Amino acid sequence: MTIRTEHRPDGVALVTLDRPERHNAIDLATAARLKELWAEFRRDDAVRTIVLTGAGDHAFCTGIDRSTDVPQPGSPYSQDDPLRTVGPKAADLWKPVIAAVGGMACGGAFYLLGEAEFIVAAENATFFDPHTSYGMVSAYEAAYMAQRMPFGEAARVALMGTAERLSARRAHEIGLVSELTPPGEAAAAALRAAAVIASYPTEPVQGTVRALWSTREQSRSHTHALAPHLIELGNIAASKQAELFTSRTRNYRVR
Repeated sequence: MTIRTEHRPDGVALVTLDRPERHNAIDLATAARLKELWAEFRRDDAVRTIVLTGAGDHAFCTGIDRSTDVPQPGSPYSQDDPLRTVGPKAADLWKPVIAAVGGMACGGAFYLLGEAEFIVAAENATFFDPHTSYGMVSAYEAAYMAQRMPFGEAARVALMGTAERLSARRAHEIGLVSELTPPGEAAAAALRAAAVIASYPTEPVQGTVRALWSTREQSRSHTHALAPHLIELGNIAASKQAELFTSRTRNYRVR
């Protein structure tokens, strides 16, 4: 199993990405299971709030597993992206989801963070987006982050690639992270917040979540319609990506 799920008696479900040997990167099996889980939670009235975290000390999630082969259509007008359906909002789930981040959160992890209600992070968490360093377009990831932090900060994360990582403290200062904890305690803090929310009446909580997300619906829909074309047209040849990958992942700085 690549995902562990714990149903707690207080109405909270703890979902753990469980591939620590791969920094909790998402392969096709994990992507499919996430999609199934959100659908299951929609129908499970005993689950009122969800906490999403990653196993181990090194990473919350590092996006798509780079060993995953995803065949693409031969057209710039369509693209198959297995991460499009890994987030709770993609499954029409309007129960609150809190992300608990420790270690690295990068690239495709932003699909998950971007669809959580808020983020709790340990002080050892770092956030970065490697796409441009690898010669790839950051479309969905950049758009998600632009909705969660000041535009200039989102642009810097998206454009600096592997050369820079956003520290948990800086992420807290700019509003990406709502609560900072000592290392190893993000999940516990998120579970405490989730238990409070789960203790409230279900319908008003879900209605509030839906109202909050309605403020972003138009820009989110527009981005999702445009992103496949930007990705297909902007990505460079796979051989060049491999060359960039080996030459640009050696040094970075944390701010």
